[in-house]
Amino acid sequence: MKLTESRVVPASQERVYAALVDPAILQRCIPGCESLVEVGPDVFEATLKIGIAGLKGTYKGKTTIRDRQPSASLTLAFEGKSGPGWVRGTAAIGLSSEDSATRVAADADVQVGGLIAAVGSRLIEMAAKKLSDEFFGALAAELSRAEGSVGPAGP
Repeated sequence: MKLTESRVVPASQERVYAALVDPAILQRCIPGCESLVEVGPDVFEATLKIGIAGLKGTYKGKTTIRDRQPSASLTLAFEGKSGPGWVRGTAAIGLSSEDSATRVAADADVQVGGLIAAVGSRLIEMAAKKLSDEFFGALAAELSRAEGSVGPAGP
């Protein structure tokens, strides 16, 4: 299944890219992320708890960052398993400046199996959109907080 997403994040391209490869920031922004641990160069193990009907469960998996082009693009390869089934795929992520913000565009190719496959692509797409909305909202808030804490000391 193909999933495409494009969002504008109110921060510079460099800051957005840095956030997208920072496991501490990602753990705070990914909905339901209970842990995200680097186990090798650009390889992370994650535990996510998802509470969306048909996809509900605790997923354990691995993500690898490939094809890094700092501040411009990267590719994520991911796989995860849970009681309801499994998911794996890749996502090509591109960043581009848009006024004083950054457009993040992602094209993902995702395969699912087990009970997850039975819920149908429409529900999976709706769940992906909901999780994406939550992620980008949290990322914008995180970068906004970080921006507010940077700067010269008081008078």
